[in-house]
Amino acid sequence: MAALRTRYDHLLGTERPAIVEVVSWAAGNGDRSENGDYLYGRKRMREIDRELAFLARRMKALRVVDPAQQTDRTRAWFGATVTIADEDDNHRTLTLVGDDEQDASAGLIGWSAPLARALRGAAVGDLRRVTLPGGEKEWELMEISYPAT
Repeated sequence: MAALRTRYDHLLGTERPAIVEVVSWAAGNGDRSENGDYLYGRKRMREIDRELAFLARRMKALRVVDPAQQTDRTRAWFGATVTIADEDDNHRTLTLVGDDEQDASAGLIGWSAPLARALRGAAVGDLRRVTLPGGEKEWELMEISYPAT
């Protein structure tokens, strides 16, 4: 939520006013049909307005959840850090996060990802089958942890 708010504030408070200033200046230069500053500025302003609308909708729909307040710590829910093992006993540690926070290289998988959907509600020892682009794979949940309260 904080990252979305920061991006929204930056677009609204910094980028958009700068583009409006450029477009206003360019519009005062006369013929707008061949005015690159004007044409690019109007295009960029539409992009910014579209992103601002998207961010506003996301922030309105978001619900901030504190994983440390999770009451059922025996199952994998939002904010859980889980260790899973595949058939070849390869272990992976993942954290179930919101879709806006996901970063696979850091082990953060989005709540809507196929693996996260399969792990939702799983307890230690449960086997979950996941269909991935590379084919179907089975994972065993080895460990679940949540941040300290």
